[in-house]
Amino acid sequence: MNKIFAKQALLPSGWEQNVSVTIESDGRIGTVETDIDASTSHANGILLPAPVNAHSHAFQRAMAGLTEKRGPNPQDSFWTWRQLMFRFLDRLTPDDVEAITTFVQMEMLEAGYATNVEFHYLHHQQGGEPYQNLAEMAQRVAAAASQSGIGLTLLPVHYQYGGCDRRELTAGQIRFGNDIERFAQLYDGASKAIIDLSDDAGMGLAPHSLRAVAPEDLSKLATLADGRPIHLHLAEQIAEVEEVQASWGKRPAEWVLDNVDVSGQWCMIHCTQMQPHETVGLAKSGAVAGLCPITESSLGDGIFDGKRWLDHGGKIAIGSDSNIRISLSEELRTLEYSQRLRDHSRAALAQEARSTGRRIFDEILVGGPQAAGRDCGRIEQGTWADLMMLDGDDINLHERTGDTILDCYVFAGDDRLVSDVWSAGRHVVQQSRHVIRDTIEQKYRDVMSALGEAI
Repeated sequence: MNKIFAKQALLPSGWEQNVSVTIESDGRIGTVETDIDASTSHANGILLPAPVNAHSHAFQRAMAGLTEKRGPNPQDSFWTWRQLMFRFLDRLTPDDVEAITTFVQMEMLEAGYATNVEFHYLHHQQGGEPYQNLAEMAQRVAAAASQSGIGLTLLPVHYQYGGCDRRELTAGQIRFGNDIERFAQLYDGASKAIIDLSDDAGMGLAPHSLRAVAPEDLSKLATLADGRPIHLHLAEQIAEVEEVQASWGKRPAEWVLDNVDVSGQWCMIHCTQMQPHETVGLAKSGAVAGLCPITESSLGDGIFDGKRWLDHGGKIAIGSDSNIRISLSEELRTLEYSQRLRDHSRAALAQEARSTGRRIFDEILVGGPQAAGRDCGRIEQGTWADLMMLDGDDINLHERTGDTILDCYVFAGDDRLVSDVWSAGRHVVQQSRHVIRDTIEQKYRDVMSALGEAI
């Protein structure tokens, strides 16, 4: 049993002073005590529940910064970026993916995330031939988590078609592809891949998008998920909306609301191209909106209607998606600032009783665990000990208390304020550094040297 002391902590009851938290041997929180004798703890840290990273494509981290050139198309967009991504991923081996994923998970932990929900669609060999072990790549993601110590919810992705007209996959997509029967086999293999991980590891699945799966297969996938999380890219790009509307007679969000039994089991990723009635309908469904503000900005996806969504009871989670930049504080800041820029306002997501930073942080502590299917997000007895400590001695937090701490962390500071992170009790970040950073970083450097300029 380990014990953590904090000068201030955010508990379900609100902010408390001089808190001690015990972590049991099974990785769950034991006792939580407040108003302890401060002279015995010598603690100045600020303890928070550690959020979930609800959407990641780990391998894309290795191409961060390599797609900022203008191509021959004067209308460079998500779609031209995607072609560059396809060319890059065709170089990756299982060893490469494991090293990259371990590095990404380490960066997530250092940023304050305790869990990685991996939207995993790179399944097969170059050319599309399955590995002898169909779930080879899923096993590599699990192996990465065993090294980094992050909590993992693995989402194997079903990806069958190149568009709503069911055209065949292109050369860039061929490594993703399965029919529904082979995907079920892959899912079973991926489920076995996490058995050797800690008890906090979990599974779900992901139909990639309405463009990439058959409508009739969505119900089959829901059955296969058996109550576990289901994630789906939805309404990310204008061209996607137009294609679905032309083929299926409705906009993506409209079609899903009319044809899918949407519930809290679902996490809809991006949702940046929705009309007000779609936003309200999905918000009321209980589904989580998986938002990735840095990536959505990078790809020019658009701005999620966060104020309307939250005003109608919608739940949100945050993800790093393309991993072009892994920064929890910046994701939250970008979400809020996008609302301000669109609406010409300030403190757009704040409420009378909750400041902006507190409101957004509270929301992701609810939506993230739901999207991950993970019992976390609260400093409370019996939940997984997913915790992050902010450095109370940092100049940005000097003399700050209560909700102002979160406002200063999100809007004045950055992830350098994170001093320690525990994932299901594993103390993997200490003094702002992952405990085996040097080893993980060297393996990543070796992969990057071998890959060279793949784009």
